[in-house]
Amino acid sequence: MKHETIEKNVGLMAILIVIVIAVGGLVEIIPLMFQAQTVQAAPGVKPYPPLQLAGRDIFIREGCVGCHSQMVRTLASEVQRYGPYSVAGESVYDRPFLWGSKRTGPDLARVGGRYSDDWHRVHLINPRNVVPESNMPGYPWLTESLVDPAVVEKKMRTLAWMGHPYTEADFASVKDAVVGKTELDAVIAFLQGRVAPAAEPAKEDKSP
Repeated sequence: MKHETIEKNVGLMAILIVIVIAVGGLVEIIPLMFQAQTVQAAPGVKPYPPLQLAGRDIFIREGCVGCHSQMVRTLASEVQRYGPYSVAGESVYDRPFLWGSKRTGPDLARVGGRYSDDWHRVHLINPRNVVPESNMPGYPWLTESLVDPAVVEKKMRTLAWMGHPYTEADFASVKDAVVGKTELDAVIAFLQGRVAPAAEPAKEDKSP
């Protein structure tokens, strides 16, 4: 029988498995590339300003996404705890995206505005000063390094080349935005920017 031939030929089975996975992947992925809700920014979502962009890079460098996801799932329990569930359009300017799957700590997709800058500052230096039971490590060295405006501008220009709508005015604003700011300031700015996108305005009912 044909299936016996396939099962007894490891090489043939491997080739067929690759073909099936490739076809399945294309069927799943390609349609998404043409859906507006996945390729267009959600209302109110804009490219990261300089200090937040720097903070996001530090967040990645320090491996924070290993314990903190940034995607509220559509489960009732998650929405009740974290806020509105995440939509594809709010990650349009995330390269790479930081959805994550591990939740040793809480999800951070909606953490912006929940705590003051001072709270974040104390928490990042020594988490147990504000959350005694926390097993999160402290990051006191983030207070010792300043953000480099040249690096931030270079990244912004690269992202603009990739399609992010940064302007010359945005590039010119980098120095004022980040000079004198520590890496800790940048991470705090990034976290404070993690908010739900603005809701779309209600459409007027024109039915008779």
